[in-house]
Amino acid sequence: MTQALTTVYDPFGDAFQSNPYPAYHELRENDPVHRHAEPGFWALSRFEDIWTAVRDNSAFSSESGLTFYPDEIGQLGLAPTIVMLDPPRHTRLRSLIAKGFTPHRVLSMEPLIREFVRGRLDEMAAMIAQGETVDLHGDFSSQIPTFVLAELFDLPEGERDQFDPWVRALTSLQDSGFDIQALEAKDAVAQMFGYFSELITARRANPGDDMISVLAHAELDGERLTDWDILGFCFVLVAGGNDTTGNLISHGVMLLDGDHAQRDRLVAEPELIPNALLEFLRLEGSAQGLARTTLKPVTVHGIEIPEGEKVMMLYASGNRDEREYGPTAGELDITRRIPRHLGFSSGVHFCIGSHLARLQGRIALEELLARHPNVGVDLDNAVRLKSAFTRGWTKLPATGLSS
Repeated sequence: MTQALTTVYDPFGDAFQSNPYPAYHELRENDPVHRHAEPGFWALSRFEDIWTAVRDNSAFSSESGLTFYPDEIGQLGLAPTIVMLDPPRHTRLRSLIAKGFTPHRVLSMEPLIREFVRGRLDEMAAMIAQGETVDLHGDFSSQIPTFVLAELFDLPEGERDQFDPWVRALTSLQDSGFDIQALEAKDAVAQMFGYFSELITARRANPGDDMISVLAHAELDGERLTDWDILGFCFVLVAGGNDTTGNLISHGVMLLDGDHAQRDRLVAEPELIPNALLEFLRLEGSAQGLARTTLKPVTVHGIEIPEGEKVMMLYASGNRDEREYGPTAGELDITRRIPRHLGFSSGVHFCIGSHLARLQGRIALEELLARHPNVGVDLDNAVRLKSAFTRGWTKLPATGLSS
């Protein structure tokens, strides 16, 4: 896959989507408060500016949506989910949801996830033995979060086959900027919402030990989550946590294939994998950027952004800012000290599923590198996901595998 280089920030341009980092560098150095004409929005590209903005709920709101489209929530035709709320409502809702999404509950899934990952590796070995090409992303990385979500929701085995197309539909909805009217898979989204609505009702009546049951009965000062609150959180987990986690794993393999010395070190010292995952996310962020809306005029570097304007927080640019990470900001260093990063955002909207994503990434790389220490990717035949908000893959052939 040949990377065309451009220093022009064009979220929809093929050259930019192939390699956005030269354009991000140009913004950081010469246009850190960028005004984009069509669709009309602003963009912040330096780490400190983004870090400050996403932690300032008095000036930057999530309640008008997460993309640069002006009427995203209206286009969606649904009530806002937790990621599209501000404090204090967001704070109470997150506290309730946290009761069903604790680190302990997530960590207890490790044996199940590890068993599934080993099973995928066995299936990949069978494919290799038959002379088939393994798609690292489609056959491995993206399969893991789909399995984990099905386990979290305790979906019956016989109904899990229909879950995968729903996941793809919600992921494409996110990548389209939440324009449900333009979405070819909108029927699948409707089917999923109908299915989960019935599931929530059933779990309220007959709770189990799954996340939906816990959320259905969570209570804080007499307040319980509504059906829409739970449904909206399921939406967020699927749309925001599925392909992003798969892309984290795939990008990690890609980055290590570009530096075999560091790949060899991870093979020899797997205890470095947790820090390496943060470095992968810093260099190749699954979420390239999300928007906030100004609640009042805001001045950044002497430029005033008026009230009511969409502002893209370019996380992927901030995460490569030399002002934060020094002159090697654009290079891979699996031992890099990373006290702050924007891979999971920051502030009140820090990703509630970050510990789940890191758990999946750790297990995936531990098992993959142990089985295939020379694993790499064929970038010449890879296909990038086309999205203004997410950086990832639709096809990523694997190399260096053995049966």
